[in-house]
Amino acid sequence: MNDFEELLTVCRQHLAARDIEALADPLACVAGKIGGYHRGGGLFAQVEELPEADRRRLLDLLTARHLAGEDNQPFLDGLFKLVLRLARGLGDDALTATRAGHFDRYAALHSVAIFDGLADLVEDERAAGRPVPADVVAVVRRTALTAYTPGRMAGLAAVLTEPALDVGEAWSDTALADAAELGPPWSALLRHAATATAARPTAGWNAQGSALLDRLGADTARTRITGWLALVGRPRTLPYRGRGYAQVAQDDLYDPYNANALRGLAWLLALLPPHPDTARALGRLVETSLRKVPGIGPRHPKVANAAVLALSRIEDEAALAELARLAARVTFKGTLKQLDTALGARAAALGMSREEVEELAVPAYGLTEVGRLPHEHGELAVTGGKAVLTWRTPAGKAVKSPPAALKREQPELITELKAAAKDIDKMLRAQTERLDRQFLARRTWPYAAWRARYLDHPLLGTLARRLLWTVDGRACGWARGALRTLTDEELGTVAEDAAVELWHPVGQEPAEVAGWRDWLERHAVTQPFKQAHREVYPLTDAERATGTYSNRFAGHVLRQYPFHALAAVRGWRDPLRLAVDDDFPPATRELPRWGLRAEYWVEGVEEDVSESGAFVWLATDQVRFYRAGAAENVAHAHVGRYGPVRGQEPAEPVPLAEVPPLVLSEVLRDVDLFVGVASVGNDPEWQDGGPEGRFRTYWQSYGFGELSQTALARRDLLARLVPRLAIAERCSVEGRFLHVRGDRHTYKIHLGSGNILRTPDGRYLCIVPKAAPGTPAVGYLPFEGDRTLAIVLSKAMMLARDTEITDPAVLSQL
Repeated sequence: MNDFEELLTVCRQHLAARDIEALADPLACVAGKIGGYHRGGGLFAQVEELPEADRRRLLDLLTARHLAGEDNQPFLDGLFKLVLRLARGLGDDALTATRAGHFDRYAALHSVAIFDGLADLVEDERAAGRPVPADVVAVVRRTALTAYTPGRMAGLAAVLTEPALDVGEAWSDTALADAAELGPPWSALLRHAATATAARPTAGWNAQGSALLDRLGADTARTRITGWLALVGRPRTLPYRGRGYAQVAQDDLYDPYNANALRGLAWLLALLPPHPDTARALGRLVETSLRKVPGIGPRHPKVANAAVLALSRIEDEAALAELARLAARVTFKGTLKQLDTALGARAAALGMSREEVEELAVPAYGLTEVGRLPHEHGELAVTGGKAVLTWRTPAGKAVKSPPAALKREQPELITELKAAAKDIDKMLRAQTERLDRQFLARRTWPYAAWRARYLDHPLLGTLARRLLWTVDGRACGWARGALRTLTDEELGTVAEDAAVELWHPVGQEPAEVAGWRDWLERHAVTQPFKQAHREVYPLTDAERATGTYSNRFAGHVLRQYPFHALAAVRGWRDPLRLAVDDDFPPATRELPRWGLRAEYWVEGVEEDVSESGAFVWLATDQVRFYRAGAAENVAHAHVGRYGPVRGQEPAEPVPLAEVPPLVLSEVLRDVDLFVGVASVGNDPEWQDGGPEGRFRTYWQSYGFGELSQTALARRDLLARLVPRLAIAERCSVEGRFLHVRGDRHTYKIHLGSGNILRTPDGRYLCIVPKAAPGTPAVGYLPFEGDRTLAIVLSKAMMLARDTEITDPAVLSQL
């Protein structure tokens, strides 16, 4: 006789003796083991035949056992089913607390196993005419959408129509509350939105959505929907308590049922008359949905794609501007492809090139002149690459916030100006990145079109007037209200069809490059990215010797996730390398205008893998070039030797001497940037060499070794900056270091990594910079965007006054 049969025997003995007190515990164990309904040799049927008084006593004992709880959901499911059987005919009052307590155990789960008892319990509740708790409905819906074989859960999810959305997310809770307050048509709108499960809406879906929107009113519907979308991405109001079967329940991911509703709401916005708030809300939804969750990836690309589709169907400037902005910022391949398709379709409809549409899509955001929108209460101006709002009273006095009378009489003006400032900042970041990538695009413009789209454009002019251009073969920049040459002469009259392109230092005489750097300083021009100070990477003797590959950036150890993210921003295709039995291509940048493809060969470092199965670090190798369309190289995840796909002939690499100097320089500059940002040698906390000290030698060689081209350019700039610093008498640039004399010690800050050594003992000083350090006030800087320069200057400012340091972590090392 096994244990279960012994339990049955014990139960029958107590049942025969009518010993209810003794029967309760073994009966609960039987119920927990068999799920409450099946098998048991008719034991449960006998229990149901007990006199009412005995049934009530047994019910009290079993519900107390249930409420006491155990961390064993199947056991509790079975026990609860038995409780429900005993309660038949006895009224519901005795089970109110038990039912609530049992469902509470499900409330914060993401999903359940398909063989879990939840389906039985929900069906019992519905059969008894009782509503299923909203948080349990959400579990059923999530299980139906994520389980490999949803089984009965799919059918239950189809009939559980209330509430219209899953509770537990800030936006859905607000939407449900609004619908409860405003009436049934709003709930009908939410239910319709939740049916958006296809890749794009059908004509019938749109027709039904339009009818619902007509009942609500366009302006009212837009205000409510955009308000809900503004809450997407906020922390869950009902955090998940545990993990469901075969799912990773991450609080940062969208509820899958609500994600369908988000897609539907995006499509519904496209059915309303165009409005700037609509485009703004959809653009934000794209970015929020593509925000990466560690170990998983983008939150929900399908929602992002739905928002892009909605933007593509809105015929107005604001929507086109969002598409253009997102195309310059988005790196997720699927959504970027959809953006390219949308912009390509718009370009074809207008009879223009894709590039022209992107340029014409940039709005002025109300600016009435380049970088300025003066109004009677102050000014909105673009200063230092950012939109700045200033205010003044009717008497003309400058104030930090909008005057009280303006807040009272024209609050909508304040709202519009603040929204415009945020939009300007987003667009400036996107356009800066787009322009920085134009060197390899071989983009040229007719002079008249360039002036209209760039130089005199109210927004893009704030970037174009800080860059150098070649106009009709003459290099020039903007200063004192005109285009001027290196000698400060006005450029004069230019033919409308004269060619314009971005100036690049490759191929220029050193004296001319130095001259333009002086020119920028003389006119106090801070460039939005490095141009005159841009690093140049000419072919070296070592590369002439190797012929077809460069080892200039081989032998580094990079953190894979920062490398992967930065590669995408710079236009490279880089698969996340997983520790699996599969092949991966190298990091690749297509160069269609040059008929080339660049490859950077990297491989996973075997020893360390993240929870998601991705290599934590990568080892770097060669940079190569191939003809566009040539067979791609691949390497096995655990081997790392690159070669052709099995069965294909290997492609011949292009000799580096045949690669155009501009292409070689820009590609190697990208790779230098990857190493400079992602190298473990930049981590000040890795002085021990990382895990088990495996990378100590590399960390020392990178953190204090020879300077890269980027670091050499930084050294040249610092040599010019140091004399202007308030701490100039305590600083000097020597070799690879910025030397700083404090009162306690003298320090050496490496100009490549930002790492610090004390002198003369050479002791390492660990100072961890902030995530996004601001550049200290050092006066004029010729360009923006060098994070390491900001770190070096910040550390120098602090160490020059080392007796004023209060941080315990730093003080303990001094």
